[in-house]
Amino acid sequence: MKKFLSSCFIIVFLASSWASSGQKSVQLTLDSIFNSRGEVYFKFFVRHRDDIRTLSSEISIDRVKGDEVFAYANRKEFDAFMKHQVAFTLLQAPGTLLSQAELNPCGTNRPLNTSAWDFYPTYDQYVGFMAGFATAHPNLCRLDTVGTTVQGRLILAVKISKNVNTDEGEPQLLYTSSIHGDETTGYILMLHLIDYLLSGYGTDPVATNLLNTTEIFINPLANPDGTYHGGNGSVSGAIRYNANGIDLNRNYPDPQAGQHPDGNAWQPETQAWMAYASANRFTMSANFHGGSEVFNYPWDTWSKLTADDDWWQFVAREWADTVHKYGPAGYFTDQNNGITNGYQWYYVTGGRQDYMNYFQHCREVTVELSYTKLLPANQLVNYWNYNYHTFLNYINETHFGFNGVVTDTVTDLPLAAKVYITLHDMDNSEMYSHQPSGFYARPIYDGSYNVTFSAAGYFSKTVSSVNTAKYTTHHLDVQLKPLTYGLQDRVVNSVMVFPNPSDGHFSLNLPDHVNPSCSVQVINTFGKIVYSSEVAPGTGTRTVPVNLAGLPEGLYFVEFNSGYQIYFDKLIIRR
Repeated sequence: MKKFLSSCFIIVFLASSWASSGQKSVQLTLDSIFNSRGEVYFKFFVRHRDDIRTLSSEISIDRVKGDEVFAYANRKEFDAFMKHQVAFTLLQAPGTLLSQAELNPCGTNRPLNTSAWDFYPTYDQYVGFMAGFATAHPNLCRLDTVGTTVQGRLILAVKISKNVNTDEGEPQLLYTSSIHGDETTGYILMLHLIDYLLSGYGTDPVATNLLNTTEIFINPLANPDGTYHGGNGSVSGAIRYNANGIDLNRNYPDPQAGQHPDGNAWQPETQAWMAYASANRFTMSANFHGGSEVFNYPWDTWSKLTADDDWWQFVAREWADTVHKYGPAGYFTDQNNGITNGYQWYYVTGGRQDYMNYFQHCREVTVELSYTKLLPANQLVNYWNYNYHTFLNYINETHFGFNGVVTDTVTDLPLAAKVYITLHDMDNSEMYSHQPSGFYARPIYDGSYNVTFSAAGYFSKTVSSVNTAKYTTHHLDVQLKPLTYGLQDRVVNSVMVFPNPSDGHFSLNLPDHVNPSCSVQVINTFGKIVYSSEVAPGTGTRTVPVNLAGLPEGLYFVEFNSGYQIYFDKLIIRR
């Protein structure tokens, strides 16, 4: 962004004081821009921050620096803006600033197996690269079509993991870039990251560990119609909006402003991403942008903080500090030295970040990678070197906190369950375990938490004092009992109490299938439980001794829960 401020059109005027000739000249300029690009890029000044909130509902705010605001608008949005009679300056669109030589210094005929990542591919090359990753690494990489755009281009993502076609019950991380089509730094860096992870598996210990323990999803290009607005052969001419002139990062359901905060129908790209997010179970995500250099964490729509604000600030500072270590002086220092709460920067409704956090129970952040939206190709590798360490660290962050598997105590089958932290969770910050693995992951800041697991048709279970610490994983598997526990799956078979009658000293001869959560209860003829114990048979044995010598003589009933079925037998104590 720093570069194009010196290249602006310098068309400045006040809407309320046009001379007729000046008005006609500016209108012709606007008409030309809207006809060719469908959007204008401009800046203006505000006297009060509350003005930004008002204008944000009508135009697409791009960046705020003090009282200076940079924004985009389509024709309808710009007409609404003009009614406020605010002086503005039209700026040259970022996607038009670079020559073909700056975008592709070696031309566009690069081989599909290139790993230099110092150029912008054509659209067809991009599709070829994505398909080539999956073809070259079929056990590690799967190509997904998230959906198609207004103009029929493919929205592609790869899933990268050991045993990629199996849900192994691991944290899922999503990286996605360029929802604004003219913000392309992340586009190439994500292609570079895919190549790095796949080519490094088995030789690079960091890449190998991440693929062995994490399911990584990467979408380099979320708005291909915007990026290739000028044609499939080049990113030159890229625009922010999609082919319908809609800002896709204002087109999502909003926790505060409702289902359609921008007043537009959900675009095909939006619908595709909502379906893809629902079909997966992303633990964390990052959405890459350009135009600034900052880690922007939620909320964007609310002034109140998230339940996990302390965790967000910790992760944000880790990201920025890592970039500072590997980047040049002055890089990634916007706002609070590289981090900001979204609302404190500027108000946004309908953003992808808040949608993912609130409606999908994910932890998504917006990362602005470079002030210059469309970098010269010869700078792309430099920005990779500034950022790739923190890309890897953020993936690894999905493992910290606590995680585990939730299962049915009778069948041991995985459950879809709610994982809720008492006196902590709010505004949909709870997480969920998912089928088919029953796995859940809960990133969280240091502390001791009381965690309740619940699912429809099951008794809830609260685990107290779940302790977490930085860079550690607390593994917590939980089993939930069905509400019909004790009524379903009963087998009125003998568990072979021997000897019977006995003097209170006897043995249980157990069935073949017993899991670690099995238990035994002894009930008297009045229905009172007079003995209860967890049972842990030793390896290789199916016999457990029981001592009830303190019970009076009489008839009792023995209930044994193997973890799979419930068995009954009668017991007679006689002395």
